[in-house]
Amino acid sequence: MRTRLAIKTDALLEKYFPERRVFLRSENDTRFIRLRPVTQLIGLTGSATLVAWAIVATAILLMDSIGSGNFREQAKRDQKTYETRLNLVSDERDGRAAEALAAQERFNKALAQISVMQEQLLESETSRRELETGIEVIQTTLRRTMKERDLARNTLVALEKEVEGQKDSTLSASASPEVQDTLNFMVSALGDTATQRDEVIANAQDALVRADDLTQKLRQIEDQNEQIFRQLEDAMTVSVKPLNKMFSAAGMNTDTILRQVRRGYSGQGGPLMPLSFSTKGEEPSENMERANRLLNQMDQLNMYRIAAEQAPFAIPVKKSYRFTSGFGYRRDPKTGGRRLHKGVDFAGPVGTPLHATADGVVVHAGWSSGYGRLVKIKHAFGIETRYAHMSKIIVKEGQRVSRGQRIGDMGASGRVTGPHLHYEVRVDGSAVNPMIFIKAARDVF
Repeated sequence: MRTRLAIKTDALLEKYFPERRVFLRSENDTRFIRLRPVTQLIGLTGSATLVAWAIVATAILLMDSIGSGNFREQAKRDQKTYETRLNLVSDERDGRAAEALAAQERFNKALAQISVMQEQLLESETSRRELETGIEVIQTTLRRTMKERDLARNTLVALEKEVEGQKDSTLSASASPEVQDTLNFMVSALGDTATQRDEVIANAQDALVRADDLTQKLRQIEDQNEQIFRQLEDAMTVSVKPLNKMFSAAGMNTDTILRQVRRGYSGQGGPLMPLSFSTKGEEPSENMERANRLLNQMDQLNMYRIAAEQAPFAIPVKKSYRFTSGFGYRRDPKTGGRRLHKGVDFAGPVGTPLHATADGVVVHAGWSSGYGRLVKIKHAFGIETRYAHMSKIIVKEGQRVSRGQRIGDMGASGRVTGPHLHYEVRVDGSAVNPMIFIKAARDVF
């Protein structure tokens, strides 16, 4: 039996949903279904709810699809922009490296030219001293000859007076043979002295002309040396300061580094040895002091070059890659806490060649928990680099490697979500940001 509430409800809804009958006809008989107002209201409400749900679900799916498409497009654009910037940085790095090689060649040529100019300067100095000595000898001889000439003239005047006094008595045929011989000897001696005087004067004039020529050549050589010194001093200033800045930017003490390099390369000799000339107790010349200062700066530049080869101022991946994670604290997806990411990640295809970033010795080449296939290289100045998640290792423990030498291939071994290189730099056992070294080298080279 229908309840009174149901009857009242049907009566209220009768105005809006009049009772309907649906006839179902078959071959044998005809039946009908009575649709009361409440039943119609329930069916209408259910249909409206279903339609509304379908509309909302469709809108949500469309919005999610549009948002995902925009996000993917933006990610692709960002990736393309980043790859373009990396390629530009790589090209700029190669250009700076070529400029550094060209500067080194110019430096070697200038050093050879300095050596030649130094030899010419020494030869000119020796010729000048010999010429000064010759001029002093000539001047001494000339003074002595002039004194002898004056003495002969005085003697001749005295003899002429004596002859004049005896002229009346013995003028023509009665002159003394001794007086006549003395007179002839004095005339001949005066003639010889005049000839020697003329020769000495001519030699002295030639020597003065040669001295002027040598003085002019010496001035030209000094001007050339001054120009070369200025160019080399400017080149040393431009070359040493950026290297000093590069090591300082990496947090490395330049004085300590140079001392360590000098201890390892303590042999002496060759073109960079300080100049030392025999000055016979005299103070070194200004050019000698400038040359020694330049040689000291060249030695410092060479020490910096050796130190730069032994520090990781390079990128371990030379082919195309994508920088996916930096140095610092990040959220651990498993524990939810924060942990220190002790290196940087370079993503790329499996098999991408990996290269040592500095000269050193391999201290580990094998499997390590979490790191997967791992290579550790010990460098100078307490620096160690690590290359993790490799697919293949081609170096062995104890092997000495050079900067740029291939040590293995990129992979996805160990705890990873995809193929990439995890690269670390440690100084005295503490992890530091590898990008400090990479950026410092990029700004210089």
